[in-house]
Amino acid sequence: MMSPNTTQQPLTLTLGHLYPDQLNLYGDRGNILTLRRRCQLRGIELRVVGLGVGDALAPDEYDMLFIGGGQDKEQAPVADDLHEMKGIGLWAAIEDDMPVLAVCGGYQLLAHYYRPAEGPDMRGLGVFDAWTEHKGTKVPRCIGNVAISWNGQTLVGFENHGGRTYLGTAKPLGKVLKGNGNNAEDQTEGAIYRHAYGTYLHGSLLPKNPHFADHLIELALQRKYGDRAITENDLFNGNHTNKAAEIGATVLELQKTTVSPLLTPLEDSLEWEAHASMLERLGLYSEAATILRTHKS
Repeated sequence: MMSPNTTQQPLTLTLGHLYPDQLNLYGDRGNILTLRRRCQLRGIELRVVGLGVGDALAPDEYDMLFIGGGQDKEQAPVADDLHEMKGIGLWAAIEDDMPVLAVCGGYQLLAHYYRPAEGPDMRGLGVFDAWTEHKGTKVPRCIGNVAISWNGQTLVGFENHGGRTYLGTAKPLGKVLKGNGNNAEDQTEGAIYRHAYGTYLHGSLLPKNPHFADHLIELALQRKYGDRAITENDLFNGNHTNKAAEIGATVLELQKTTVSPLLTPLEDSLEWEAHASMLERLGLYSEAATILRTHKS
């Protein structure tokens, strides 16, 4: 373990924000603000680089990637650019276990295809073994607050999508507790491939789900720094015990806690109150009570 007096370069992460001008519905940019703030409070610098249409994606230059949602008319040029300019780099990043968060339209474009209500299919990258079909303008959209189970906990957010996504072999992000999820039919929400996460949860997602935000940050730190990130984050927060042993905890033990084994916990009472309030609105009173009881203690 490093001595408390050891001087090290500060931890830094670089996030590539794909299509910040085209895909930014329902305050999805708030996800990036949350990641930046949660890093800052731990002495970690998060650099954000916008990648628009025409920009290449060099995977070695980034540690995390984010792509938000947009309207159908905005997704068409993005779909073309994903294949022509960013597809190879994005695939390389995902196969190298870079954490990626794709919301709504971004999620759809990382599956096989999106079939809009009008016009030709938009070809996706096929990262997720899934596809999306719009049932037509006469079919009600999937709109409203939504809660899902994830990793033994809950995620909350807001969804608004006309397309219905169906999973092939892709693993869902979670099971719908209340709301529509992927298609309002099979209780699945989102999709996972390696460390890439697709979801319909706007809200923004990460401000009301600090545990998921920390999960993405932790994946990025572990991938870039390994045990050095564990030790330096402890030193920054005045805790000089070696946390590396905690990483050896069983998966079951980790699922029973909302505290990351790597990142020092933050004062998240407001975030958890917002999370619990959403659960209460959806009638999930037991889950809301558990959240408040856990985080007050």
